[in-house]
Amino acid sequence: MKSVLLGSLFLVLTGCATMERTLDQWSSKNNSKREYEVKTAWIRQTTSKDNLGFRKINRMTPLLVGELIIQGNGLDGIVAYERDSGRMKWRLPVQNGVEPSAAAIKDRLFVGASDGNFYSVESSTGRVQWTFPTKAENLAAPLLDEGVVYFLAGNNVFYALDAATGRQIWLYSRQDTSQFSIRGGSQAALYNGMLYVGFSDGALVALNAKSGAVAWELQLNRNKRFRDIDATPVVEGNQIYIAGYDDKLYCVSADKGEVLWRVDGGGYSAITMLGDKLFYPTTNGEVWALKKNNGEKVWSYKLKEGIATQVKNYKGSLVFGESQGKLRFLDANSGAELGAMEPGRGILSAPQVDEKNNRIYFISGEANLYAIEAGWIKTPYFKE
Repeated sequence: MKSVLLGSLFLVLTGCATMERTLDQWSSKNNSKREYEVKTAWIRQTTSKDNLGFRKINRMTPLLVGELIIQGNGLDGIVAYERDSGRMKWRLPVQNGVEPSAAAIKDRLFVGASDGNFYSVESSTGRVQWTFPTKAENLAAPLLDEGVVYFLAGNNVFYALDAATGRQIWLYSRQDTSQFSIRGGSQAALYNGMLYVGFSDGALVALNAKSGAVAWELQLNRNKRFRDIDATPVVEGNQIYIAGYDDKLYCVSADKGEVLWRVDGGGYSAITMLGDKLFYPTTNGEVWALKKNNGEKVWSYKLKEGIATQVKNYKGSLVFGESQGKLRFLDANSGAELGAMEPGRGILSAPQVDEKNNRIYFISGEANLYAIEAGWIKTPYFKE
């Protein structure tokens, strides 16, 4: 009798253990949740040697050219890396470095530098094709169109150059009598043969792309301490979206230069459009989602410190850098934080998104170039 009871008990215990294993296997496959993972693929120091002196401004957005990622720093020049492996391909020394973002077409790179020159460089080798003297540091990204390169120099002179030779086609100059100015410059926007450019005196100017003739100018900021328009205008249809640093976000008609609506809150970077929303990093340390048709606020995200770079769309989420913080990812619909990573000493460059290869690139305040991978992953999840 005793042996029968023991045998029955063994069968019961064995059955329980088998059932527990089956439940565990089912749970590991089905009871999971999604998390947003941010990880570093590689990091490269972009300066030729360690910078142990005064901190320089590093805010050039990395540029994707073929299989290369090209990055300038604010200390000593430009470097090209293989974007997959991070192996260095070439280095171009430039005295006092390169701050603004660059433009590229085919095998030619165009960028302004802090040595008072504008450069045309062979992208695959780093060889200089020509230089143009601006006699002022260059802080704004260039614009390319139909064989002409347009850019704003740091002394409020706007140039049109022949992209093949560097020959000057025309220029437009403005005087700024203010005593204070934010370090930066507006990249031009092109629409229907007209260039739209912001200047440090608070003016938005429409110029004929062929001749440089002024079609209209609109004084946006008159009374604040920093009148600069450093943000790049964004044009959609007949509407221009443009921000003043210590001012507002404006929606302006492209044909007449009339303000259609405005939202209180200054900005340094361009807005980003996604669906029916605008995403706007403000100079008071917030990121706003606004309705595109009237500027009505949908949500806002408050940074702990500093201000945000331009916001970029990455597979339906938002990614941006914080000037005194992290690379951060938000949900585009709600503004909820998804994930972040800390590079050290902040980020001033707008990130470069490579969705095809699931990468985000940016330069940190310490002049290190990061290749980041981010996205949703499934992780086991057990309720207690």
